[in-house]
Amino acid sequence: QVQLVESGGGLVQPGGSLRLSCAASGSISGINAMGWYRQAPGKERELVARITSDGSLDYDDSVKGRFTISRDNAKNTVYLQMDGLKPEDTAVYYCKVRRRIISKYFDYWGQGTQVTVSS
Repeated sequence: QVQLVESGGGLVQPGGSLRLSCAASGSISGINAMGWYRQAPGKERELVARITSDGSLDYDDSVKGRFTISRDNAKNTVYLQMDGLKPEDTAVYYCKVRRRIISKYFDYWGQGTQVTVSS
């Protein structure tokens, strides 16, 4: 099993910044992708950003140029730097880790952290 601990959410004014962190522990061997998803009220969970073990990046179009995902492999931690926040970024943000064991993939989710963008 993989345990994920998220931190960094909160209330921020439009145009402000937040940095989310997600630390993985437990059975962390074979982790090949770490990412952030978000879910706003009444909407489906969606990908925000993802980084693979070889450094490949993937961003949702709505956050390109504003959000930056990074990863510290030594600390098994993934970060999401969010700048230029907008009210429509308000959501619960979830960290997800994917492990590859032989030919199978296993996904693990964090508990979620609330991000609210409001004046």
